Amino acid sequence: MYRYPDAVILVFCKAPVPGQVKTRLTPPLTGEEAAQLHKELSELTLMKATHNALCPVQLWCAPDIGHPYFVSLEQCYAIERRQQQGDDLGARMNHAFAEALTHYKSAVLIGCDCPSFTSDDLEQALVNLRQGKTCVLAPAEDGGYVLIGLNRQLPFLFEDIVWGTEQVLAQSLMRLQAQKINGRIEKPTYVKIAYLHSR
Repeated sequence: MYRYPDAVILVFCKAPVPGQVKTRLTPPLTGEEAAQLHKELSELTLMKATHNALCPVQLWCAPDIGHPYFVSLEQCYAIERRQQQGDDLGARMNHAFAEALTHYKSAVLIGCDCPSFTSDDLEQALVNLRQGKTCVLAPAEDGGYVLIGLNRQLPFLFEDIVWGTEQVLAQSLMRLQAQKINGRIEKPTYVKIAYLHSR
């Protein structure tokens, strides 16, 4: 059924509450317009994640797994709802990976903020993890990253990172280097992806 049944895609998503999503776009957008944009981007992300039946897809919800929007998404897409847990983004990501890697050999985590991301990009990450890469990162233009994939738990990647700043990717790469994890950089269609693997 799935092309990569031993992997899972984790999609992090917030409930589309006006004033709580896409706040950096308000103004010029109103809170309601920003929430609508968030819905559209979230559904675009799920379409890409579930396209081609690459692997199981989990929707990691915040703040409440029972929000009607998340229920409606589960009815429209082949996904499983899960509850985000943790005091900050790093803790929530680390928890999701810990849960996922208990059941799967590898996991790829994405948010809902990168409309240029493609199903092929997701598959490229899955292939590299299957080939033994420890960590796959897709850098974003703002200094963060739009994708992180792991085939083992690396909790140090999620502790004491200044989330939401241009330092996120640099801090993450420094952590990997400090743990004697090195890698090479390749270029897919729209953004460089760094594939890191242990020595």
